[in-house]
Amino acid sequence: MVEAEGVYAMGRSDLRTLAAEVLRPLAEKGEPGRVNRPLVAELGQRGLLDRLFTSGAVELCELRESLAYGCTEAETALALQGLGAYPVHGYGSSGQRERWLPGVRAGRVVAAFALSEPGAGSDAAALELRAVPDAGGGSGGSGRAGAGAGAGAGAGGGWRLVGEKCWISNAPEADFYTVFARTGDSGARGITAFLVPADRPGLTGTHLDMLSPHPIGALTFDGVPVGPDDVLGETGRGFRVAMGTLNRFRPSVGAFAVGMAQAALDATLAWTSERDAFGGKLRDLQAVAHEVAEMALRVESARLMVHAAATAYDAGGPDVPRRVAMGKLFATEAAQYVVDRAVQLHGARALQRGHLLEHLYREVRAPRIYEGASEIQRGIIAKELYTEWEGRAV
Repeated sequence: MVEAEGVYAMGRSDLRTLAAEVLRPLAEKGEPGRVNRPLVAELGQRGLLDRLFTSGAVELCELRESLAYGCTEAETALALQGLGAYPVHGYGSSGQRERWLPGVRAGRVVAAFALSEPGAGSDAAALELRAVPDAGGGSGGSGRAGAGAGAGAGAGGGWRLVGEKCWISNAPEADFYTVFARTGDSGARGITAFLVPADRPGLTGTHLDMLSPHPIGALTFDGVPVGPDDVLGETGRGFRVAMGTLNRFRPSVGAFAVGMAQAALDATLAWTSERDAFGGKLRDLQAVAHEVAEMALRVESARLMVHAAATAYDAGGPDVPRRVAMGKLFATEAAQYVVDRAVQLHGARALQRGHLLEHLYREVRAPRIYEGASEIQRGIIAKELYTEWEGRAV
């Protein structure tokens, strides 16, 4: 692994160059819809995966935006490692962290965050994957021995996972999954987070063919054994693990979107400056100039909102949920607009397979859905605003 000091000294320009010149060629050699292990390994070798756990939210946003500008596949590979492994870093036992995190940081071990289900996407509290008490005892082995971890388990202290997960990034190729299952009554309080190695008996999966070239799949749990040693955090407190992880990464989802939008804007500036049209350059048309100005306005506004959310997260402010939701919502919606307008200004060439904007057009759609759809973010914002208003009115 490269020296940490060198990694942290890399600015936005250096990271963009690394993404374009080193990471993009590796990404292009990968198979769409599959985990690109050489790319993940390179991210580890460069020390970038380590920054998922040692950086503040602001630094993480800078990293994700810069990588997204030069290589969206590298950015996604990095982000998925963080999403899958951060619950272990933030809520796992010392044994769990020692066993799994060195491999994640080095790019040898691929992690996945398994929350969504066929009937429970945005409504995470409605998930139905069941952890059935196992009288014979679950199969532990992740090094967890936390107080209260066995509450609600069978006589042997374990469970059997029964049900399905869907739209899980890095599935079914990950080496371990952070899995959220129901150990109690309906609602958020009955959910427990488990660290489930991929080789557990009864765990199978399939690939899903999606619009964007991300590795995404479905998982089936047919009596998969888990024990107290596999619990992340506390039994029945898994929703806290999920929301804590999402709050950590949602601002940087916005940064990912900003990176794509900036790449689309820069491509548009270059194209409209060189394209001859109606006796001049395309940029000379007032309609085009105004469109480019609007694109730039949305990119910069999104960047500022994302950084405000990340700053609030790093400061531990009480308004973190609202700011995080605002940053993620505005940036992903803005990026969709900017990429769409860039395609329009480029014309048919931007629709050709292999064109930068054709790639960005497929990539930019998903962030408005994953890690909380735009409608969910609006709900969070409204809820936080009314809570704040009621507090002031008392």
